[in-house]
Amino acid sequence: MSDVPGREAERSRTIVDVDVVVIGAGPVGENVADRAHQQGLSAAIVEAGLVGGECSYYACIPSKALLRPVDLLAATHRMPGVESGPIDVAEVLARRDQFANPDDSGQADWLSGAGITLLRGRGRLAGERAVEVTHNDGTTTSLAARYVVVATGSVPTYPPVDGIHDVGAWTNRDATQVKDVPSSLLILGGGVVGVEMATAYQRLGAQVTLVQRGERLLPNTEPEAGRRVQHALEADGVDVRLGVSMSAVRREDGQVVASLGDGSEVRGAELLVAAGRHSTTDDLGLETVGLEPGKPLPADDSTTVLGDWLYAVGDASTGAKLTHMGKYQARICGDVLVARARGKELGGRYSHHATTAEHTAVPQVIFTDPQLAYVGHTEASARDAGMTVRAVSYEIGNVAGGALQADGYDGFATLVVDTEREVIVGATFVGQDVADMVHGATIAIVGEVTLSRLWHAVPSFPTMSEVWLRLLEAYGL
Repeated sequence: MSDVPGREAERSRTIVDVDVVVIGAGPVGENVADRAHQQGLSAAIVEAGLVGGECSYYACIPSKALLRPVDLLAATHRMPGVESGPIDVAEVLARRDQFANPDDSGQADWLSGAGITLLRGRGRLAGERAVEVTHNDGTTTSLAARYVVVATGSVPTYPPVDGIHDVGAWTNRDATQVKDVPSSLLILGGGVVGVEMATAYQRLGAQVTLVQRGERLLPNTEPEAGRRVQHALEADGVDVRLGVSMSAVRREDGQVVASLGDGSEVRGAELLVAAGRHSTTDDLGLETVGLEPGKPLPADDSTTVLGDWLYAVGDASTGAKLTHMGKYQARICGDVLVARARGKELGGRYSHHATTAEHTAVPQVIFTDPQLAYVGHTEASARDAGMTVRAVSYEIGNVAGGALQADGYDGFATLVVDTEREVIVGATFVGQDVADMVHGATIAIVGEVTLSRLWHAVPSFPTMSEVWLRLLEAYGL
């Protein structure tokens, strides 16, 4: 098939010769288009909003820009002899703007330089292998494609709380793009967004109250990890309310007043809803190909949804809802498209054509203080999956590297071991500066490295990685 000429196709004509049409120009969609195009397929990408997507402007990048300065300040408090002063909120927000300025011209230029056609507008399926684009100026373009990839991401979920749509509740977009820090902030939800924004805003000067319906924070992690994050938030002054629902909210005297299920009320200048997200598949024309709108698209390990022509990656799919996992899915999707275009068979479990990590080694870092980094199974999820496992833990502050990293270092590491194969199936690290420690565990899990072989992976002294040795000793090696 022939390439589509130009960076942005003419809006008044029909394009019929496109190998790959990607709906959604976030980091996931960009990776699909680039991977396929680099290997010889023509690619067009459709985006109604900003090229670069949610992560670049409203989530991963700006949230970490808010968190890094306050984390550094906290770290200096654990290091005698290092001067530290009050946080300069204006400077923090100005630096955030450098990373997350909502101007996508640079990313659009990157697509152009990569040879990928950008069509600005809303893309919808119009039947098999057909996409219709309604541009922002109201004109339309029809695309006939060999392959269509849905990479439309997700949007925040609003729980059924009376008045929640009437009080100007924030989502992650408001929280990460704020121009002024409010005096107080209510947060509904104790997942990743909730605990990260509680950390940032409390340390930037707001009085934060976090309401979580469940009995603990971060319920998909090891229980001790959630407890340590909770204790750290409370030590910072966050009012953490667990095991209680938010039943109603209203504006009163300029504040948001939230009624809780236990009969109490909490107040804040603003309310941040951090109660999860759902796939953006409502208005994609899925009904034209026999699929139900509004749900994640059921992609298999090759990212295929229908036949050999419809694919889904990132938050729009049933895969892990993390940017790095979406980009992993995207690279695999691009290779699958190329293989099918060339008439080649798809490879197996650890080929470039299977999202095997979705089942074995999904890593995540939560940038609270302490940081929480984990990959694979928790002890509970491994047992639920039918594995015979044993978990071992060790305090990172008890190794020389941890003690040197910060006075009173508070953190631990846990390995979940499949005792039948003697390989690691899960790992958790909690503590200051542990974010990068999780990749070693990811490699061990993907490589199915036995404990007896890991015994010969010698950690450098004095680093926090020496905790690996102590964990293996705790296991009995």
